[in-house]
Formats: sequence, structure tokens, C-alpha cells
Amino acid sequence: MAAHDTIVVGASAGGVEATSFLVRNLPANLPAAVLVVQHLPPDCNSALAEILSRAGPMPALQARDNTPIQCGHIYVAPPDYHMVVEPGQIRLDHGARENRFRPAIDVLFRSAARNYGSRVIAILLTGSSGMDGAAGLLAVRNSGGIAVVQDPKDALFASMPKAAIEIAGADHIITIAEMPELVQRLLAYEPRAANVSANMSDPLEHMTNHVDRDFAAQEHDGRQGQTSVYSCPECGGVLWQVDQKEVTRFRCHVGHVYYAEQLLEDQAETLEAALWTAIRIFRERSTLSRQLAIREHNRGNSSFAIRYEEQASLAERHGQAILHHLLNTETGLFPPAAPPTE
Repeated sequence: MAAHDTIVVGASAGGVEATSFLVRNLPANLPAAVLVVQHLPPDCNSALAEILSRAGPMPALQARDNTPIQCGHIYVAPPDYHMVVEPGQIRLDHGARENRFRPAIDVLFRSAARNYGSRVIAILLTGSSGMDGAAGLLAVRNSGGIAVVQDPKDALFASMPKAAIEIAGADHIITIAEMPELVQRLLAYEPRAANVSANMSDPLEHMTNHVDRDFAAQEHDGRQGQTSVYSCPECGGVLWQVDQKEVTRFRCHVGHVYYAEQLLEDQAETLEAALWTAIRIFRERSTLSRQLAIREHNRGNSSFAIRYEEQASLAERHGQAILHHLLNTETGLFPPAAPPTE
């Protein structure tokens, strides 16, 4: 019978205080690893690992890619990276945001459920960030793990735990003061859950296969009479492919109609406009970052000045890379006409 040796914690607004209280009251020899996702701005320098290390007896560190997972340690997701649990290690993923967040609680909970199943205790704490964590909590429960949610009446911000309880339910709804004792009791005594659902993962994980299948069908002209994988260049709506073999046409729900050849040309125009917009934004970002760097340098804040300078250099490199590709027609656009010769 597998022990509960993986504790995943998700928090948003008010979470630093709640997580600090939790780890402060757990023993140094805890027979489980604790993995924490706290919603943070993408460009902040997180001190959460240092705060948790000082708060309690267990060492806490900001996770890096391929970090080994050890019992008696706390691992904190770095800003702007999803923390993914794999067998024996942590992977960092700079993939798309979920629920407007990166790191997202759902990503951590879902990956823990997939790889550790009934060994997982998932804890959702205070937060004002809507429903992030609810689907992940459901995946944990479906895989035989245990869901612990902070009582919304006890949470500094109630919306996130309240939404999770309404959507996923919980095995324990308790105050933060009661949580350390419960966690130790669960580690020591609670057996593997019985009658586990056959659905051991979040259905969202299967969507990649569905998307790939639809794109493959589109390539082989297999979506006639169905929604296509394309969007309307004029309004951004979904395009339906007309059910006709002789000619390939598309129509959006407000009535814009395209022959496939015209759609391809309009996509090229849209792509070029998007690339020029990206170049403009990167140039503005570089300039603004340097402006802030000069301000912080004049204030004597050298660490902030260096950080803004790094952001400026990165934005400048990205903008130059896009410009290089655009001017050298490596974006799939039609090449420009040759310049006149004398």
C-alpha cells in the first residue's frame, strides 16, 4: 500500500502567510516532499523559497529543471514557469498560461495526480484568482489522492477555495490552524482510497491529441462541412469549411467568405502586420526598460538597474531577430520584388 509522500500546495492572494504557517508547523523529518505554486507576477524576483526556509525547519529551494524530489524538502515554482511533477524529479515548463497564470496550480496538481496517484495530498489555500486549482484538485481526487481545502471562511481571500469546493469537492475543509496536524495524521494513518475512478487524469491532458488529430484531418481536406482549424482574418471568428469537393471555401458565422487561396494571402498580410507590431512592442519595451534602469541607477539601486538592463537587452534581441526574419522573407511570406538595377 503506497504511502502519501507527495504534498502539492497551491495558493494565490494571501498565500505567502498561509503557506509559511503550514511549513512552520511541519517537522524537519517530514516523510514527504512539499511542492508549492504561489501565483506571482512573471517578472518578479521571488523570495518565497527563502521565506519558507526561514519559516520552518525544512529547507526550501526554488525549483530548477530536472531537480530531484526528496522527502523533507520544499520546492517552490519560479516565476513565469509551470512546475511539472514527473517520477522522481521536477520539470519546468514555459508553456502557455493556464487560467491566466504561469505557474498555474492546475498544472502542478494535474501532473502530481498523473504520476503519483494515491500518494498525493493536494492542499488549496487562500486566493482571489477564480478557479485555478479546481480541475487539478478533481484530478487528484479521481486518482485516489486526498484533497484538503482551506475553509473559505478562514481564508484571507475566499474565492479560490470556494470555487474548488463547489467544482471538485474536498476530503477535508479545515482552517489553516488545523492543517499541519491533519497533514501529519494523513501521512501516518490514512490508507489508499478505495473505488478510485477509472479517469485518472484531467481530460485537458488529452486535448493535445485532439488538436493534432484535427490539424491532420484539415491537411488532408477531411473537415468539409465542419469547423476548420482556421480563424477569420476580418473578425477573428471560427471558419467553417464549405462541404464542396470542387472548390475549397470557408465561411465564418457572421458571413465572411474566403476561397482557400484568398485566405492564404490574407493570412500572409495578417502575419506581416503581427510581426511589425511585435517589432514595435519589443523596441518600446527595450526603451522603457532602459529608462527605468537609468532611474534606478540614479537612485543607487544597482540590482534593479541591472535587472532592467537585462530586460532591455532581451527585448532588443527578440525584436532584432524578428526583423531579420521579416526582412529576409523567412516567415513564409511571398518574397518582395527584386530591386531595380541600373
